[in-house]
Amino acid sequence: MMSKPMNVLTTKPSPLSTMVVLLIICILSFYALHFPHSSSPSSASRNMETVFLSTSSNSTISTYLRALTLHPHLAGTKPASDTTSYVLNHFLSLGLEAHTASYATLLSFPVRSSLSARFGDGSAASLPLSEAASAAPVVAAYHAYSPSGSVHARAVFANYGRERDYQALAAMGVSVRGCVVVVRKGGGVGRGAAVEVAEKHGAAAVLVYGESDTWREGFERGHVMRGIGDPLTPGWGGVEGGERLGLEDSEVLKRFPKIPSMPLSAEVADTILSSLGGVSVPLEWRSTLKSKVRHVGPGPTMLNFTYQGEMKVATIQNVFAVIKGSEEPDRHVLLGNHRDAWTYGAVDPSSGTAALLDIARRFSVLLGLGWKPRRTIILCSWDAEEFGMIGSTEWVEQNLINLGSKAVAYLNVDCAVQGPGFFVGSTPQLDNLILEVMKKVKDPDSEGVSLYENWAAGGGGNNIQRLSGVDSDFAPFVQHAGVPSIDMYYGRDFPVYHTAFDSYNWMAEYGDPFFHRHVAVTGVWGLLALHLADDCILPFNYLSYANELQLYKNMLSNLVDQQISLHPLTTSIQEFASAAKEADDELKKLRLQETEGCSVDMKKRALNDRLMLAEKGFLDADGLQGRQWFKHLVFGPSNDHERLNFFPGVSDSITTSNGFSERERVARIQHEIWRVARAIRRAASALTGEFT
Repeated sequence: MMSKPMNVLTTKPSPLSTMVVLLIICILSFYALHFPHSSSPSSASRNMETVFLSTSSNSTISTYLRALTLHPHLAGTKPASDTTSYVLNHFLSLGLEAHTASYATLLSFPVRSSLSARFGDGSAASLPLSEAASAAPVVAAYHAYSPSGSVHARAVFANYGRERDYQALAAMGVSVRGCVVVVRKGGGVGRGAAVEVAEKHGAAAVLVYGESDTWREGFERGHVMRGIGDPLTPGWGGVEGGERLGLEDSEVLKRFPKIPSMPLSAEVADTILSSLGGVSVPLEWRSTLKSKVRHVGPGPTMLNFTYQGEMKVATIQNVFAVIKGSEEPDRHVLLGNHRDAWTYGAVDPSSGTAALLDIARRFSVLLGLGWKPRRTIILCSWDAEEFGMIGSTEWVEQNLINLGSKAVAYLNVDCAVQGPGFFVGSTPQLDNLILEVMKKVKDPDSEGVSLYENWAAGGGGNNIQRLSGVDSDFAPFVQHAGVPSIDMYYGRDFPVYHTAFDSYNWMAEYGDPFFHRHVAVTGVWGLLALHLADDCILPFNYLSYANELQLYKNMLSNLVDQQISLHPLTTSIQEFASAAKEADDELKKLRLQETEGCSVDMKKRALNDRLMLAEKGFLDADGLQGRQWFKHLVFGPSNDHERLNFFPGVSDSITTSNGFSERERVARIQHEIWRVARAIRRAASALTGEFT
């Protein structure tokens, strides 16, 4: 059943709250308009920050979220087009310059599917493949880009579907060849990787379920395509009328799995797994198991599974609002969130979309008070993220040159609120800025403390994550274009992820009943943008990056043997640390020289360019071996889904060197270490701005 909303919040601001907000704006506007002429630039910036934070409204964000989640809005469908219009009209109604960018891309949709089981006692059952409570508009549970197929075979349980899980099965004499493999979500393996590994071991089909103590009827939809972006236009934007590959092209075919797959609910998975015989579940799997599985099979349960899908080219639309910079309009700060959802998408992604709409509203207030950002701000609403970051990737590919020379930073929010605990990831030069901004935002779950105080005490894991995954729209910006980036969200692993239960009702009752977490995320997101758009000198600190690289080198030393030399990394990191120290000294000196008005100064401009462009030094034109689209040699996806979350090329070489001679193995790993070392030197050179 769908949950009932708690009556904790009106969807419209009360007259009293509106009057209070207007009074605050009137008072602050006096200071905002007069202080810039009589105090330092930093004082003017602080006034704008105060106005931005004081004009927050949880009820306004709630109103946006309710409107966004009235209907499911899967990319490529009519409701998705309606949501596009809603976001575009919102930007226009605020007086912002707004437009759309359309792409023709390959999407995947279900036609029909079925699953039945014949158990060892001779009984049979037809098993559901979608939520019983879901209405007709909700798309049936499926894996986008799964091939069509019919399979009649024994079921076998393979834990998380990791390589080591199949090795454990093999050690017990269990083969999955020709079987329908059932795996649970998690263990550091995404659904696409789980299908890929199962295919490698000869499975006939894969069923993936999420373990949950609640919402056990939910089916987690998702895609299983390899890589990101439109598969028909690899490396270039899929504009209308442009070049695209055919479905039978080898470059396209290698993006899709060869065996069919399907999501299961925890309830349906229990029905199958509790009926398996064979050897017992390995002891090391049991400690985290919530499902009713005692044996791994294969069989005696036989599954009859059919999936038929269709792939078709559909039009998707990104929506943009542009606030032109007053002094450096050719430098751009980008804030992005995707708009499409598998179902109603209250958490994923509409909590982030509601936050983006509220940032637009609050920036509009600042503009009305006379504020003009120093640099250009672009609010980006992406389409078709759920199909593999397609909307953002196509735009990045189409605008690669301008991004390379003009993008200051990209700030991503996907699922803004999933539950308690603030989590943030970034490229390391933005760490210090994140911590400073968190100190200015009230913690929504602890009275009288800042977001930073609760986070530092362990409320969000107490560490800044890195952006090596390909699970949201930051991926093309970091891993293909080399743009400094941040990703942030409240909570993780929410139980209704990609199911028909991801509704406004769930958010209002469980995720964020008072919408205070939404306000906190919006506050951090907006203040980060204000600093990056308005600070005279960009608030980047590459000393943090140097420390992070040193940490990675130390961790790598524990994984490679003595035949592998890390000396190239050691010297390049030392060179990078020296460049970072020089840049930091120059930054401090220029800040001391700042005068009121923060006028464009060539020394500041030159330093800002070096701070902005250094990240691109980590890109390599050849990309990762076998996955050339991914260019970043420090942060990016590894073929080994369980090893390192840094130096992906080195990680791949360690994993894939088995079967080579010792001499070839050492040479392959050493070459990748040299590639990373050269990338670090390129970044150091960009930071100094000097030729060799």
